[in-house]
Amino acid sequence: MRKTQLLIALAAIGFAGSASATNGYFAHGVGVKSQSMGGAGIAYAEDGFGIGANPATLSQVKQGYAVGLSVFSPDRAASLLGGTGAGGANIPGGIGWQDGNRKDMFFIPEFAYVSQASNGLSYGVAVYGNGGMNVDYNRSIYDTTGDRTFTNMEQLFIAPTISKKINDQHTVAASLNLVYQTFEAGGLDMFTCYTPGGNCGTGAGAGDPGNHGKDSSTGVGVRLGWTGKMSDKFTVGAFYQPETAMSKFDKYNYLFAEHGKFNIPATYGLGMAVNATPKTIVLFDVVAIQYGDIKSLANPNNHTPGTTNLGEDDGKGFGWKDVTVYKLGVQHQMDDKTTLRAGWNYAKQPIANNQLDFNLLAPAVVENHLTLGVTRKLDKGAEVSVSIMHAFNNKVEGPMAAGTGTIHVNALEMSQNQIGMQYASQF
Repeated sequence: MRKTQLLIALAAIGFAGSASATNGYFAHGVGVKSQSMGGAGIAYAEDGFGIGANPATLSQVKQGYAVGLSVFSPDRAASLLGGTGAGGANIPGGIGWQDGNRKDMFFIPEFAYVSQASNGLSYGVAVYGNGGMNVDYNRSIYDTTGDRTFTNMEQLFIAPTISKKINDQHTVAASLNLVYQTFEAGGLDMFTCYTPGGNCGTGAGAGDPGNHGKDSSTGVGVRLGWTGKMSDKFTVGAFYQPETAMSKFDKYNYLFAEHGKFNIPATYGLGMAVNATPKTIVLFDVVAIQYGDIKSLANPNNHTPGTTNLGEDDGKGFGWKDVTVYKLGVQHQMDDKTTLRAGWNYAKQPIANNQLDFNLLAPAVVENHLTLGVTRKLDKGAEVSVSIMHAFNNKVEGPMAAGTGTIHVNALEMSQNQIGMQYASQF
């Protein structure tokens, strides 16, 4: 019966369509409980979603499963200056703030299962959306005749995991990350002149970097973790996930550097959990995301047609920098059935202010997140948890010539809201 429940849940999830670009394009946390504590959880977890932060927390979790669903709603916009596009055509209504919220609601399911064995071994699997990017404008940004400008990238992790308690203090673990991501974009005619042979006076180039429908990419990676119980009140943890090599987005070989390559950046982090009182736990994590090692993300756009083009081995990119994320969470057991949580998450946004034009396709500029949550125990080992997240509005300004005319993207702006609900059962 339990195996059947697991298979049904995995099949129901299918693909975790995610546009949760909160720390760059990574989600701020995995699982409703962690999400309500700013995404913290490297040293402490209560369910199998802890795999998404540190696989070694699996040994802390009771046997059971959890199913969650979050509703993610970003609010994004780009500000344009100028009045002509590729070829010098007039762009009526193309000046000022452009709303990127034609699609503004995303449903993100997730599932986790944990089994405790003998000899200090634990087994589990977590299925979750690692993150994504989406923007959907109501019109073509640089001209009036093309398709509306939009992008959508979704990233799914399936992470079978094993952990081993070495002794009463130390646990080591490893996850095998099976990764599936999709990408689709349209209305990118204005970037055609950045492809090989391009001429931004006429808009010509070797190929349109967008308008090719949905494409997919797969890869296999690992995440390694450790936790150490230093005392009854203090636990530390660490994880490392090397860069994950992904197959290329062949349909978008004129957009991403290295002919459509979009690897998942390496990440690593340290965390601690402090039992401040018998009923209160304080968590603090520091996580590094190496966006600067992924050419399709990190390479700058030098805005000079005919030099380095889109899609080439060292092609133009989005100019993203590495990110360091700080996560602070508090959990308080109010009574036998109710647990309250709160948290804060901060990461300086990754986009350089002289790289705004390409990033109208990925305006991931939020920095500060406030989170809250509650868990209510039910009968027979079941419980229901709820979380909310608000990412405060942030604007990045810095006029930048796009190279396709006199249009400039001089500001990007975003805020976000997310509500999550989770059902869990122990057995």
